[in-house]
Amino acid sequence: MRDNPLVLHVLGARPNFVKAAPVVNALADRGVRQGIVHTGQHYDALMSDVFFSDLGLPEPIANLGVGSGTHARQTAALLTGLEDVMLEHAPTLVVVYGDVNSTLAAILVCAKLRIPTAHVEAGLRSFDREMPEEVNRVVTDALSDLLFATSPEALSHLASEGADPAKVHLVGNPMIDSLFSVLPSLDPAPVQERLGVSGRYAVATLHRPANVDDPASARELVDAVLKVAAQVPVVVPLHPRGRQRLADAGLVDGPTMKIVEPLGYVDFLSLVRGSALVVTDSGGVQEETTMLGIPCLTIRPNTERPITVTHGTNRLVTPASLPAAASKALADGAATPSGELPPLWDGKAGPRIAGVIAAWLRGDNLSPAARGTVS
Repeated sequence: MRDNPLVLHVLGARPNFVKAAPVVNALADRGVRQGIVHTGQHYDALMSDVFFSDLGLPEPIANLGVGSGTHARQTAALLTGLEDVMLEHAPTLVVVYGDVNSTLAAILVCAKLRIPTAHVEAGLRSFDREMPEEVNRVVTDALSDLLFATSPEALSHLASEGADPAKVHLVGNPMIDSLFSVLPSLDPAPVQERLGVSGRYAVATLHRPANVDDPASARELVDAVLKVAAQVPVVVPLHPRGRQRLADAGLVDGPTMKIVEPLGYVDFLSLVRGSALVVTDSGGVQEETTMLGIPCLTIRPNTERPITVTHGTNRLVTPASLPAAASKALADGAATPSGELPPLWDGKAGPRIAGVIAAWLRGDNLSPAARGTVS
């Protein structure tokens, strides 16, 4: 093992920060030297910078500021920027999170530079290769040296793809750690007052390319959400991605439709906690509503998080079926997860991950192939 090893965390979008905070904090408790590389994939301060304060993350050692763009242009900028960072800091291990383009770029750079990597949230699969995120997941898992799975089905997916069992660890979900850490401070009243929201309401988050990039799909989605707004007021913290397309499709402020800027982590979860229903195409929101007991309707044909359907409050819908599904969810009232909560979603995933990384840094319990990567 190197003297004074360095662990770098590559973060680029909202879910990355939420998943990383418990890992960063648990490694800090173990005295591991580490740093955060902020790629700037989410360049809006309310989509990234506020999460550093909300989650207690240290200031990044580098901010690449890549911004938005096509997948190719964004990934190209990430590749060149991350290569410079890796060559400058020579990390012992790089930890990546989730399935965004920053994750893919970091894995590719490290594979070329022979820098060991760990993937938090490994093994999730939607089995839909039309989703850019699915491609990112498969490539990232194929090249990672440590694979941290959040759910049992992820283990099965990794096994079917031939992942070395010595690399794979079921650790639970660090996003749930972060939720537990802020749960006592989730008070809907202040954010409701600031946004001018009162009474019963729904929250909608809409940004996925399949839903917003094509004008016809965006119109279908907006028409469905407007039908929900005819039943209950809808608050939409609007992601920068696709904002104009959704506006062109008719998603604008109205008596029962409130369009607001993106919210910080605590403010968003507080708003969700006070809601009667969530409509989303996000991955992480499916997990957060499962734990908060809020009915969630996910406008997607599939999910890489099926455990939120089998163990939680989530249901997959189409735009056509959304209004009726919303009517039923509103009539049924508060949701409760079915049966036991997902295994190891207990707020201790961060320490589990940190324990595995610390052992890896010491060279403990490694296969001969993996041991050769540690100096």
